[in-house]
Amino acid sequence: MEIARAAAGLFVRQGLKATRAEDIAQAAGIAPRTFYRYFAAKEEAVAPLYEAGARRWVEAVRAAPPGTSVPQALEDAVRSTLRPGAGESSDSWTWVRTLVRLTHSTPSLRRVWAEVCQTSERALAEVLAARVRAGTTTDNDAEHAARAAQADGTSRAGSTGSTGSTGRVDSAAVDARLRFAAAVASAAVRAAVEGWAAGDGTGEDQPGPAELAVANLATLRDFPWDALTEF
Repeated sequence: MEIARAAAGLFVRQGLKATRAEDIAQAAGIAPRTFYRYFAAKEEAVAPLYEAGARRWVEAVRAAPPGTSVPQALEDAVRSTLRPGAGESSDSWTWVRTLVRLTHSTPSLRRVWAEVCQTSERALAEVLAARVRAGTTTDNDAEHAARAAQADGTSRAGSTGSTGSTGRVDSAAVDARLRFAAAVASAAVRAAVEGWAAGDGTGEDQPGPAELAVANLATLRDFPWDALTEF
């Protein structure tokens, strides 16, 4: 992480183009060949910082109390991890904002950011699967699922491969739905962070990444989570 912090500091202070891998190595107190042992390019050096932020959000979803609905767990997680000052210094948030903003104009850095987001999405899908299969849904979730099942009853009855002889949902179909939900949730948070980073407002009346993410995540409140436990 020391190399990542050194790279981030240089990128923020003097810009990505003006920073060489050798500069990062010197700032981190290592030899250039040691740097290249860990990273193939200078842009990759900040990947651990991207990963740390993404991992904090996913782990916060995992740690939500039993009985918390999935939508609520997602929203609570962004409130606790994407609010400046929540576990990170103001300087760290300045770095995050600059590093995410740089992805808009730097294809090589954007690839690093995209790979981190994709990995985080897969991890989130596993967490969501664990929560819905443990029954961490609410009556509202069940009501949405019942409405969805009623509306979808005809198509389910005429389909093959999606249900078994007992009428339970096929595990492959459940996995696909969970991946879809994780993709939507991840995109909601990613768009919020990128939108916040692209802006230049810093006043109290300006929405932060947490507020933007919660607004985006509202699209998953009506997702039929309980229907995914019937397999």
